[in-house]
Amino acid sequence: MQAPPRLWLGLPGSRRLWSGLVFATALAWLTPAAAAPPDEGECPTLSGLPSGQEGGEDATSITLKEGMVLGVEDLLILQRLLPREIWQHREAFFYEGMRMIIGSCQRNYALPDFYTEATARYAGRARVNSKGNLRAYRAGLPFPPEAMDPTHKDTPAQWAWNLEKRYRGAGHRGRFRLTDLPSAVGGVQVYEGDFFWIPTRHRADVSAEQDHVAPGSKRTLWIAGGRFTEPFNARHLAWRQFRPLKAAKNHDEADDVFVYVPTMRKARRAATTWVDGLYTPRYTVTGDSGGGGIGIGGNALAGGPAGAINPTAANSIQQTESLRRGFVGIEFRPNAFVWRVLGTRNVLAPLNGAALGWPYETERNFGPSGLSVASDRWDVRHAVLLEGALKVENQGFRTVTIYVDYQTQQPLYWITRGPRRRLLDVGVLVYRYSGDRARYPTWEDGSPALVFDPVAASFLDVAGGSGSGWRRESYDVVSIPSGEGEIERLSSVSALSRGH
Repeated sequence: MQAPPRLWLGLPGSRRLWSGLVFATALAWLTPAAAAPPDEGECPTLSGLPSGQEGGEDATSITLKEGMVLGVEDLLILQRLLPREIWQHREAFFYEGMRMIIGSCQRNYALPDFYTEATARYAGRARVNSKGNLRAYRAGLPFPPEAMDPTHKDTPAQWAWNLEKRYRGAGHRGRFRLTDLPSAVGGVQVYEGDFFWIPTRHRADVSAEQDHVAPGSKRTLWIAGGRFTEPFNARHLAWRQFRPLKAAKNHDEADDVFVYVPTMRKARRAATTWVDGLYTPRYTVTGDSGGGGIGIGGNALAGGPAGAINPTAANSIQQTESLRRGFVGIEFRPNAFVWRVLGTRNVLAPLNGAALGWPYETERNFGPSGLSVASDRWDVRHAVLLEGALKVENQGFRTVTIYVDYQTQQPLYWITRGPRRRLLDVGVLVYRYSGDRARYPTWEDGSPALVFDPVAASFLDVAGGSGSGWRRESYDVVSIPSGEGEIERLSSVSALSRGH
């Protein structure tokens, strides 16, 4: 069996980072790294035979077509369009009675003119240096796929930076419901609140005369934050996260993270400042007269009861550690990993879902596991498989495998592993394309946003045991510019104490 192509980022010690990792050999369905996608509208013909058993008079073949409805009995045919980790844990991600609607095949989704113009204007300028940092980048997509050299040593890092700098409108804002599904012990916990993520640099929607910097922003790459509104003992807990400009040059550069604990009536720096992606405060079951702790993430992936916090205890703020749940896949640090491209393949993924969830549909059926988003519209997409080895230790995982959509650069699947390639969690990311949504807000000039909103995420916690994991629903999220002065207000830590 042919081994997948190995494209190494030319960093000192990169082979040492990867040494000892045993990679899967069952990757015959992969095509060469960064192979161009099929033509738009080209749907695959699939066989019901297991992989490696082509042909045969009794083989059941089917050509997918847009609008086709499939159920759990059709999973065997769909096996080749699903990541191996999803297939291995299909009992969590699919269920009896599901109705999967086949969406478009290799659709060329439209992006705003200002983003495509910025990509063309600055084409050929961006580069990746010897430390994996992105240099000379202004706006748009740093490395157009059609111009990339699949044999170059920097290609894996270029794909990672494309993922990070993909078009996401003016950032995401909306409400969220986080459902925490326990391992063998404990009950389901549900948390509600609102969140935001706003890029402040490299904004293609901001003119070159303004250096593509959002008005009112400080020396940050982006700002993010949120607050809990439910349950009662989590109400008004809020946080802010600022990624400094220095992080683009040094992956060790910590974020500025502040947490407001209502019972303390003040905002303090969080103990966890180095975060790969978006920060979410971690609480586990404990209690005191000040309202008790928050019972979230009490399993192997989240760290267990050792991460408990008492809101009125003297050392409370010193234990507001980051919970790697809720907003995985929205943001990350490409220069904190050593990357390689495993290849490309066609996959089914809910890139442009049609079903609704919370807060519009509060009782949507996510299957017996609570983790299935199968009853939705799933597109056939051409994906690039990126695998990164984390340079920073003690982050709860060692490697990440990301299925990146070739055309839109959106992450479709997110899979992490620990030491000795032990599978930790497997995630499906769900989007809705604003270009297909009636009455979606527009830019100030009336032009459509044409953005993929991250409306849901479903992660199986393999390390925590069967049936554990988490699900986020954010179906009212929008990605258009905030009001005048909004960035300046959200950049203020004191705002955490004034209604957040």
